[in-house]
Amino acid sequence: MSGRIDVLLVVGGPWHDMDFARLELLTFLGEHDRLRVTVRDAYQASDIRNARMIVSYTCNIVADDPALDALDAFFEAGGRWFALHGTNSRIVLETERSVLCPPLPGRLLDILGSQFAAHPAPDGFKVTPCDSDHPLVAGIEPFRVTDEQYLQRHLPGNQVLLTTRFEGATPLFETTEWPAADHQVMYVRDVRAGAVLYLTLGHARGRYDMQPLMDDYPFVERGSWPHPVFRELVRRGISWAMKSGVHG
Repeated sequence: MSGRIDVLLVVGGPWHDMDFARLELLTFLGEHDRLRVTVRDAYQASDIRNARMIVSYTCNIVADDPALDALDAFFEAGGRWFALHGTNSRIVLETERSVLCPPLPGRLLDILGSQFAAHPAPDGFKVTPCDSDHPLVAGIEPFRVTDEQYLQRHLPGNQVLLTTRFEGATPLFETTEWPAADHQVMYVRDVRAGAVLYLTLGHARGRYDMQPLMDDYPFVERGSWPHPVFRELVRRGISWAMKSGVHG
């Protein structure tokens, strides 16, 4: 397939350095001269209807019913959505209680195939490929990153490409204790005639992204963004999404 590809890039939400993530993703998308990008900070039905592919990096941003209707049509036409990091999150911060993760709307959960539930404090952890024949991870060896190690609830039907193993406590979250288990870091999920590619890595936070909870965050976090394997995975994800069947 040749010709122009209209991309919807959705980057928005709290507690992350969205300016950094937006610039990084635009730089990756700019490596392809066929891509014309519309940038938004939330999901709008009209933007989705005009897109042939979607890329998202969000936190606590949930599609409403008109946007979900547009997503239904997008996937019916073979659309592909490359979702990163907190796209599957819904979070309520309460100063005197744990971090709550209310359920995603059922239609959105069915599309994304997972929901964020917790993470330990950002630290180093191992990521392991589990389908070495898949082109999205072919040639990728086990690697270590310093990032938020996402612990999630997963639906059946995800073709898992990368995992991480965790056992321990997440005392700030509603679910505080986690038995030893593998958690999906990257997977592909068929959605009608289209598909979702989800990659949980990519945390980023600047000095002022935790306001009003704190005026000045003590350091800048860049997570996996400098890691060469992460950057390769993002490039592969964008190339995968460019094969969307929307509009022909």
